[in-house]
Amino acid sequence: MQPPLEPCSRQLAAARQALSQAEIVCQQRGVRLTQLRRRVLEIIWHHSSPLGAYAILDVLRNDGRQGAPPTVYRALDFLLEQGLIHRLASLNMFMGCRQPGAHHSGQFLICQDCGQADELNNQTVEATLHTEAMARHFEVLAQTVEVLGRCLDCQEASRHGD
Repeated sequence: MQPPLEPCSRQLAAARQALSQAEIVCQQRGVRLTQLRRRVLEIIWHHSSPLGAYAILDVLRNDGRQGAPPTVYRALDFLLEQGLIHRLASLNMFMGCRQPGAHHSGQFLICQDCGQADELNNQTVEATLHTEAMARHFEVLAQTVEVLGRCLDCQEASRHGD
């Protein structure tokens, strides 16, 4: 299912907050949040579901910008490096980070029906995985947990045959 084209007021508020935080994080780190990087982040936050690079490129082209996939991927790489977005590996899509600038591992609940993803930041899950890795003498370089299932809306739709 495609995400709605028009963001709701909650999404707009979250996008404004995320862009404000991104500017602060980038300023504190002495890196540039260029116009393109900012626009890519804005596109990601204005959608209710994670987006792939080509969907982002389509929005940029609708904006009248010229661009190729490498341009979008460079912007996404920057946003990932700064901790402003997350990459959902199982979907090869991107979503905004609720705690930009703070070091944390990603934990996500992903609805297989509608594509919605919800970010969790459960320290117990992170600690358990770290403890288990240490017990196995395994060095953790990155940690992302993606849980595939159904959101409440899709569960209800499934029960009602919609």
